Amino acid sequence: MTKFKSRLSTAAIAATALSLAMSSTALAAQNCEMTLHGINVAGAEFGKPGDPYGQGYIYPSEDTIDSLAKDKFNAIRLPFLWERLQPSLNGVFDPAEMARIQATVSDARDNNMVVILDPHNYARYRGQVIGSPDVPVDAFADFWKRLSAVFANDDDIIFGLMNEPHDIEAPEWLTAANAAIAAIRNIGAGNLILVPGTAWTGAHSWEQTFYGPSNASVMTGVVDPQDFFAFEVHQYSDADYSGKADDCSHIDGAVDAIKSFTDWLNANDYQGFLGEFGTSDQIECLRGLKQIVDIIQNDQKAWIGWAYWASGDWWPKNAPMIIQPDLRNGGSAQLRTLQPVLAGNDMTRHACNGEGD
Repeated sequence: MTKFKSRLSTAAIAATALSLAMSSTALAAQNCEMTLHGINVAGAEFGKPGDPYGQGYIYPSEDTIDSLAKDKFNAIRLPFLWERLQPSLNGVFDPAEMARIQATVSDARDNNMVVILDPHNYARYRGQVIGSPDVPVDAFADFWKRLSAVFANDDDIIFGLMNEPHDIEAPEWLTAANAAIAAIRNIGAGNLILVPGTAWTGAHSWEQTFYGPSNASVMTGVVDPQDFFAFEVHQYSDADYSGKADDCSHIDGAVDAIKSFTDWLNANDYQGFLGEFGTSDQIECLRGLKQIVDIIQNDQKAWIGWAYWASGDWWPKNAPMIIQPDLRNGGSAQLRTLQPVLAGNDMTRHACNGEGD
């Protein structure tokens, strides 16, 4: 793919802002620093489809986004449910849900933050996998055609195709991903696209074959007419790499997985984005967290950035990995670990668009 950072204009940014002006020169790639230092802001993916707003799920408040901007996160990854936005396959979007997404985008824009739109559905719609008779690939493409039309060429909006596909083999997932990419580009949207693999898109599982052919061998088949995408992986450090346990027993394995994925990116001339990672506040966990961030920070040819998991309005106090909007409730140690990188962020106008290239 064409390098994300090679599309960044050093004349228009100071170290961390994204740029509308796209350059293909190697010099630009060398001079532009990694830009996406983000955080997942959870809540809109909570509950079940049909749950009332404000009871089953919530979008982030303006105060939450303001707080994260003050911490100098320059991007948010916004999880939400496909079924809430599009209650019927191939149908129109729910206007109230669309308005909530747009209000969150507006709050982020007020803070000069990039927004990564994240249908948090695991390659499913109402429990049925994409590519099954109940959820044809064309329906997934229709969803992205409609969503990309709303935000086409908005230079602070990135399209994350899908959160953590699983129990779908890589060739089938590639077909769905390519259909969605084609729909996005056919509508005229030049936005950056983040493409996950299957097997929960783990960095640790990228080259494994327990689901069939590996992501490493299959996802090189991504077709993007604008060649403006990056691969999204996730990486946790508990025993099964799920992020569900309050431990970092596999922190060394997590660090090694990020190193290995970095090697794969460089060997295949791709770029990556670490869309979810996080750990608890024990010293060995924080040390590993820093190592992961340092690997990404030190290879900005391979990486366009990261988004920590997570923050949001409805997490319980002192949840193990969560950076709370009110740090008295938890997350201060994790934030301190990230601050040396966040401190370099220039919280001015951000842009990210491949239109016309």
